[in-house]
Amino acid sequence: MNRVIGEYIGTVGGPLLIIFGAMHGNEPAGVRAIDLTLKMLEVEPIKNPSFEYKGVMLGLIGNVAAYKRKDRFINRDLNRCWTKQNIDGLTKKEKLNEEEVELRELNEIVRKSIIKHQPSEVVFLDLHTTSSDGGIFSIVGDDERSLEIAREIYAPVVLGMLEGLRGTTLHYFTAANLNYKASAITFESGQHEDPLSVNRAVAAIINCMRTIASVKDTDVENQHDSILQQYSQNLPEVARLLYKHNIEIGDDFRMSPGYHNFQKVENGEVLAKDINGDIKSKSDGMILMPLYQKKGEDGFFIIKDE
Repeated sequence: MNRVIGEYIGTVGGPLLIIFGAMHGNEPAGVRAIDLTLKMLEVEPIKNPSFEYKGVMLGLIGNVAAYKRKDRFINRDLNRCWTKQNIDGLTKKEKLNEEEVELRELNEIVRKSIIKHQPSEVVFLDLHTTSSDGGIFSIVGDDERSLEIAREIYAPVVLGMLEGLRGTTLHYFTAANLNYKASAITFESGQHEDPLSVNRAVAAIINCMRTIASVKDTDVENQHDSILQQYSQNLPEVARLLYKHNIEIGDDFRMSPGYHNFQKVENGEVLAKDINGDIKSKSDGMILMPLYQKKGEDGFFIIKDE
């Protein structure tokens, strides 16, 4: 399977938008959304002769091996491997496991693309879905440019998530690591199997392209904006992480049924169970990404309205 879903090169220079789908192999919506968006860009000049794309869009499958198997990962969660130490260490290993191969190839493609196109800036959009139902949202780092782009996706922005995670694309693809002007956003478009997760991811891509001025507001007609706005209705514009429940090997973690993203929870409410007994919420807030799949290192997150 080809890792490169496609590349669209504009007629003039501009940003390099690199979009990842299936960084977790059981999340196919992002791959489908990237493919659909590339097809929309291909036909846009036919129906819109004045269309001009500035820069380059590059769509990549994150974990190809896991995507083939429709599994979250093979040996290790690829979206917990993005550290400078891990990547630097690949050159010293004689034999790489599946995720290490993915890590090396993705990093090489990204860096070669930057050298090739010499863009005005590099923007990373990592498309994900969740095992639970509920609202869509974006995750960003602390830089203002990433927050500016995320706000235009018409979805809640959750701050502080990088403090509760390690080795994600948001941690690694920064100006400091790339020696290039760079921003990174993760967009969660809905539940894994929800067909509308694809539509919402397409809308997020197009809104991102508009925000970074790769296309004009009137280009690439997108009728899905209303879906994003409706799905985000009555949700906080910005929220912040309060707590993350880590799952250790052998915990036998079991999330209590019926929870969904942004559902309100109370301090002391039993949210899950493991070998040690009941797992209770440590504060009032809203639950995010309750785990309803076999693989995963994070049981749930508790957030609050900012």
